[in-house]
Amino acid sequence: MDIKERIRRSPPAADPVAAAAAAAAVGHPRGRKARVAALPLSVAALVACGVLLLLLAGGGSAARRGGQLPDADPNTLSRGRGDLPQAGPRDGEHETVESSSKVQRDKLIGGLLAPGFDEQSCLSRYQSGLYRKESPHLLSTYLLERLREHEVRQKKCGPHTESYKKAIEQLKSGQGTTVGDCNYLVWVSYSGLGNRILTIASAFLYAILTNRVLLVDGDKGTADLFCEPFPETSWLLPSDFPIKQFRNFSIGSPESYGNMLKTEAIRSDGSFKGPKPAFLYLHLAHDYDDYDKLFFCEHSQQHLQGIPWLILRSDNYFVPSLFLIPAHQEELMRLFPQKDAVFHHLGRYLFHPTNVVWGLITRYYDSYLAIADEKLGIQIRVFETQTGPFQHVLDQVLACTLKEKLLPEVNAQQSIVSSRNVKSKIVLITSLNSGYYERIRNMYWEHPTTNGEIISFHQPSHEEHQDSDKKMHNMKAWAEIYLLSLSDVMVTSAWSTFGYVAQGLSGLKTWIMFKPENRTAPNPPCRQVMSMEPCFHAPPFYDCKSRRGIDTGKLVPHVRHCEDMSWGLKLVDTNQHENTKLWDRVLRK
Repeated sequence: MDIKERIRRSPPAADPVAAAAAAAAVGHPRGRKARVAALPLSVAALVACGVLLLLLAGGGSAARRGGQLPDADPNTLSRGRGDLPQAGPRDGEHETVESSSKVQRDKLIGGLLAPGFDEQSCLSRYQSGLYRKESPHLLSTYLLERLREHEVRQKKCGPHTESYKKAIEQLKSGQGTTVGDCNYLVWVSYSGLGNRILTIASAFLYAILTNRVLLVDGDKGTADLFCEPFPETSWLLPSDFPIKQFRNFSIGSPESYGNMLKTEAIRSDGSFKGPKPAFLYLHLAHDYDDYDKLFFCEHSQQHLQGIPWLILRSDNYFVPSLFLIPAHQEELMRLFPQKDAVFHHLGRYLFHPTNVVWGLITRYYDSYLAIADEKLGIQIRVFETQTGPFQHVLDQVLACTLKEKLLPEVNAQQSIVSSRNVKSKIVLITSLNSGYYERIRNMYWEHPTTNGEIISFHQPSHEEHQDSDKKMHNMKAWAEIYLLSLSDVMVTSAWSTFGYVAQGLSGLKTWIMFKPENRTAPNPPCRQVMSMEPCFHAPPFYDCKSRRGIDTGKLVPHVRHCEDMSWGLKLVDTNQHENTKLWDRVLRK
């Protein structure tokens, strides 16, 4: 029985009282009187003699063992029933207990998720194990501890608590003094869905590192897409948040940390010319300037530590640069011994589709994807003003999948190719345009594969244009990201945050197609990524100590330049020997 059936059929634990009652009923003299009376006397005598001999033999064996029964552990004997061993599990009970335990581990993703949520309010949280393979990537116990600590903080300081009400009063007063031990990071909803998911994960990690409560802006339908990740509280910023203009903050806002550095409202020692503000705005979007980028310097982190409220706007996955801040390096090493699994773990912890989106996902998966021997996901993102389809993009997709043997060649000479061992492969294509799906599907419909493999193609939607402000558009996009992440093998497009998210959730090292130039398919068309981590598209190139420009992709072995964007940064996992040396260094401190 597979894990899906085990979770669905999850048998209740056996009731020992009911079992004893049933056994007593079976063994009651009234239930056996007719059969015993019908036995011939000679047979009854023989049975009695046999039982007597067995008892004598058992007693002798017990005597030779010092009064214990054979194979009995003296530590497990009951004390009030004549030194008889406790009844052991019947055949199959060990398997049932182990299966139930595994089901529970799968539901909680190895302890990554906390128990205790109302399962019906968010079916995807505990049902993901029905559809997703068990992750092979290292999950540190320290990360689990910090997640449980953070959940306590979110519950204590979250919306509508006494601590939150006091913090809001302090924010309204404009005073920068911290009330209690609750500090906050407010994430502003900005850009497309893939960007929003990556920036929430980045903000969440920063909140953990700085012991802040994460509150997310509910604009663009956040609550329609994602379940609440923290138990017994909400991560949604209440609609009566007193800083009404926070969604309009930008690079030119005087409340931004970068502008306050530029105008010297914050001195080099971190002190303020005037009163310490109750909040600061952090502009970490793609258009941020050199002063905003000083956020990633250690002295800036010390400045921000005493500010009760931080408001963050970003469209970047800025986690790689957090690994370059000395104050956070040791903590990050403990949280993520496998450094290329940061988004993989945080994404599976944070992002659970709402029931409406989960319905889109499960109906499509069960209808079209569940029966495959292998699932290949192909994500096609075209950065062109025209809609396409474009021939050079189609050529690139086919060149990549055929070169890497992700799809078999077709036989244009024969109408039928027979094969004894027919293997089925399902290809899920996600794209705003349906043209690529139709042309690849027709190619494999009109010609047999050279190896006899059966290929079927599916595309859930083709919206033609990205429209991040529409509720159903976002729901379909989130469903397709999730479906793509359930693939066994995946091909994604360069620069695409949609593909980054699917890749990270899957835990796969995908093949990434390089960005075409001059409408020409690149050669090579694709390569396998170094790690499943997303790319930070706009990192700073600045050495905070020497105060000069530097290549931040060459400072440490686990932060390198991206495959698809030469100036971007991504986390990679170093080899086991380097991991061991770094971990030993952490433990010696």
